Amino acid sequence: MRSNYKKLGQFIQEVNIRNSDLNVERLLGVSIRKVLMPSIANTIGTNMKTYKIIKRNQFAYGPVTSRNGDKISIALLEDYDEAIISQAYVVFEIIDETQLLPEYAMMWFRRPEFDRYARFKSHGSARETFDWDELCDTELPIPSIEKQQEIVVEYNTITNRIALNEQLNRKLEETAHALYKHWFVDFEFPNEDGKPYKSSGGEMVYNEELDMDVPEGWEVGSYEQVFDFKTGKLNSNAAVENGSFPFFTCSSETFKTNSYSFDCEALLLAGNNASAVYPFKYFKGKFDAYQRTYVITSKNKLVSIYQGYFEILGQLEGFKGSSSGTATKFLTMKILNPLQLIVPNRNVSLNFKNHCKHIFERKLIISQSNEYITAIKDLLLSKMSRLEVENELETK
Repeated sequence: MRSNYKKLGQFIQEVNIRNSDLNVERLLGVSIRKVLMPSIANTIGTNMKTYKIIKRNQFAYGPVTSRNGDKISIALLEDYDEAIISQAYVVFEIIDETQLLPEYAMMWFRRPEFDRYARFKSHGSARETFDWDELCDTELPIPSIEKQQEIVVEYNTITNRIALNEQLNRKLEETAHALYKHWFVDFEFPNEDGKPYKSSGGEMVYNEELDMDVPEGWEVGSYEQVFDFKTGKLNSNAAVENGSFPFFTCSSETFKTNSYSFDCEALLLAGNNASAVYPFKYFKGKFDAYQRTYVITSKNKLVSIYQGYFEILGQLEGFKGSSSGTATKFLTMKILNPLQLIVPNRNVSLNFKNHCKHIFERKLIISQSNEYITAIKDLLLSKMSRLEVENELETK
């Protein structure tokens, strides 16, 4: 049943062109999400002439597999005509695109099965590598070019829809964030006549705690006074595939589990992270949480969960410097409780909540839709290994 499986080596060749004349300046790196993205490496004093040039529809992969956990760093350049990457990467290309499409090959590389295969085939002592010979020895089903094109079109339709939904969610959040800034930072919320409060001469009073003028009637509260902080009870290994409820951990990824301990509208804040980057999310419904993940709700009726979202979002960068720990950074209640935020009057609070409610609920619906579409995408990738069976049935 594997007669259509062929070794990748007969379809690919290594490319080793250096940036010797320094004509290419765009520096990219391969992320564990298997995309080429702008590099954040410090290149001061680096000889960029030794860096490799990669061109559109060429691949780059990192042979060292012991650094990325279960993911193999491999990506296809699709967004630029050319760029440079570190000499640590191997650049290769498809020899004949009438036999194998680069996009089809990249679909195979995105499969979890390929990651497991590459890790299994990796070797070494101090560091494990999946070398060029092992890559060339990889077998994959190579259907007709027409079938490859059909599969790629179907995959791109799905991924484009996911990207469109992600873009829409960013726009929705930008809209809500702009409203928050206009009302709670610039104090230009509508007054009784519907005009911007501060610029229309609204009464401002000095607040000693914030060391700034705030609208008359507004107050200041600490996080301890305004928010209710709980934590989950589950261990990280409580995640299961195809679980019924979201499971929030200290990872940026949302997992699944078959239990739920919370059924509410809440903010989820990671309580620890090795690099002091704390994932932060909004959710409404039934869910469960890891024991070091904060489940935050509002206990002050004048501070909506939506105001709380943007207040905490604005603190995330500062948490990098205030969190404690060496190998792992911890975000403790001692850090969170004293933080302060502004408490608006009842009218502004209610209006802001009403404006944001539909935005956040719409974002949640779109995110849930993307989960479903992503599952379809994963199913399509998993079906690639059954192409041989399908091809045989079609020819009978």
